Amino acid sequence: MASYVEIKKGLGPDGRIAVVRFDRGDAINALNDDATRELTRAAESFDDDTKTSVVILAGGKSFSAGADLKGGGRRSPASTDVAALRRQFRIGPRLARAWYEMDQVTIAAIEGFCIGAGIALAVALDFRIIARDAHIRVPEVGLGINMSWQTIPRMLQLIGPARTKQAVILADQRISAAEAYEWRLVEQVTEPGGSFKAAMKLGEKVAAQPAIPVAMTKQTVNRLAGALDDLASHMDIDQLTLTCLTEDYREGVAAFREKRKPRFKGR
Repeated sequence: MASYVEIKKGLGPDGRIAVVRFDRGDAINALNDDATRELTRAAESFDDDTKTSVVILAGGKSFSAGADLKGGGRRSPASTDVAALRRQFRIGPRLARAWYEMDQVTIAAIEGFCIGAGIALAVALDFRIIARDAHIRVPEVGLGINMSWQTIPRMLQLIGPARTKQAVILADQRISAAEAYEWRLVEQVTEPGGSFKAAMKLGEKVAAQPAIPVAMTKQTVNRLAGALDDLASHMDIDQLTLTCLTEDYREGVAAFREKRKPRFKGR
């Protein structure tokens, strides 16, 4: 199995910064099942790491185009049952949860584009830094499915109800770096190619602080801000399973693959 994830530790002040780079070697950097599992294991590998206090997550040419619809990123509902789909759809939420629950402060360095599952992962991190020529998009509704991975409550915390609805419902809308900053979906905009350098600079500031109260503060903020997230998202997997059994989902995926506008019928 090909490896898509590289981990470098011992960087920055006193070696307290680590970099996780997800790069499939193309301009798309889509999340197939293997890559999703590997990124989950990467996050979990820091569970007992007391030397690292900051983890930067970066992509290749782009952060990620989201789920790999062309290369096995999602099973066809026609060839599997509901129980199998529900098991399949747990893979993504596990990834987002693993990064959200890390003790270390996490920073996403976003270049190119950050789409669908890519932004679901990014909002599970503590900070997001984006290049000026990059953009964000949430295409799931345009494919006939719901946005899952506990993304909606996390986006709600960051940008509020109206912007969350705008980002998710208007699935074709590209959110520019400037708009993402204005909406408070990201914390900083850099020159093209500069997101990683800026992430390292922020990481150095965090790493210079005492690690124990930093980790405690992060956990406290996350628990308070996300106290109702599990309750709000407990139906995510079932909603995704249900929408994947609709005609609109089949039409949405077919239109994506055929590069045409979908014709939804509400069934």
